Amino acid sequence: MNAQQFLDRMATTANALDLEQHMDLISKDVSVFGVPGFDVIGYDDWFNQCRHEFENKLLKQVSYKGLNVLAQTPDRIMFKSVETIEAADGTVNTNGIEFIIQREEDGVWRVSQERVLAEDELENDIRRGAL
Repeated sequence: MNAQQFLDRMATTANALDLEQHMDLISKDVSVFGVPGFDVIGYDDWFNQCRHEFENKLLKQVSYKGLNVLAQTPDRIMFKSVETIEAADGTVNTNGIEFIIQREEDGVWRVSQERVLAEDELENDIRRGAL
């Protein structure tokens, strides 16, 4: 799997509101950094948020634009992309995200770490043409 295929799968499962398939893309040991008001978000937090959003059909569209692979080994890829989440109420939230995905013991690629980029870091990446 490559980074773009992974992002496509993340978006497809979220847009289908398929909680089981979406969460299968998230490592049980995931750590998410950079979310305002939280030190670190783990798997249970991610699961509960997705369950709430999917069950209540709060998402209209999830998409990813741009891809900058920072490092890659056969079992791990670190990359950045821009995530746009459009809510059912019309609210649009766009963030730069740095992902680390890795192939786990069962052979499935999952997000092991995610970092929401600070606004100035995202702007710098866009200005440099990296995203």
